[in-house]
Amino acid sequence: MRDLLRVGREVFAEKGYERATTTEIAQRLGISEATVFTYFRGKRELCVRVIEDWYDEIVAAMEAGLPREASAREQLDHLVRTHLRLFLIQGTGLCALVLSEGRSKGQELGESFLPLQKRYTAPLMELLARGQARGEIRADMPLRLLRSLVLGPMEHILWEVVAQDRPVDLDAIAQDLVEMLWSALRAPGTELAALRRLRDEVDQALRHSRSA
Repeated sequence: MRDLLRVGREVFAEKGYERATTTEIAQRLGISEATVFTYFRGKRELCVRVIEDWYDEIVAAMEAGLPREASAREQLDHLVRTHLRLFLIQGTGLCALVLSEGRSKGQELGESFLPLQKRYTAPLMELLARGQARGEIRADMPLRLLRSLVLGPMEHILWEVVAQDRPVDLDAIAQDLVEMLWSALRAPGTELAALRRLRDEVDQALRHSRSA
């Protein structure tokens, strides 16, 4: 099973869904195509499982390194950088497959991706909810719209990278993207509140030093 998923990921990334075949996957493993069908009913089921495992890896990476006690902006920076990097770490193949097939309304494969997409957006939704609860992220818009505000530009960037099929400076792109997103996401008066907290901390430190 692990070998089928590993090689399946390679083939789908290299050839996309339409050109990938269970025959080639079996040949690369040195097994019969019939063996593939003892684990999966067909190419679509295998592809969905490949993407499911890939999303699980992305979600695990985002959640493992997410600094939940840090500011919402720092958490957003981690999420954006991790998202872009992991979506492209396999090259542009799987990324292109997900972006293209995920848009195919009414197609079986595209419809199968919908529950997976909800799963991988969960860390972002939780981040936005925490930010609203702390007063760091604007609360005048529903979370689903804020989610689209973040994911939309990232998807556009991924499409550009796929179309160009050449190396890009993801760190620089992520930095600019986070700066732009945060200007739209932050709650009104966030900077003023931060300055007030800093002033209070400085005043407290000065009082403490004088009494020492």
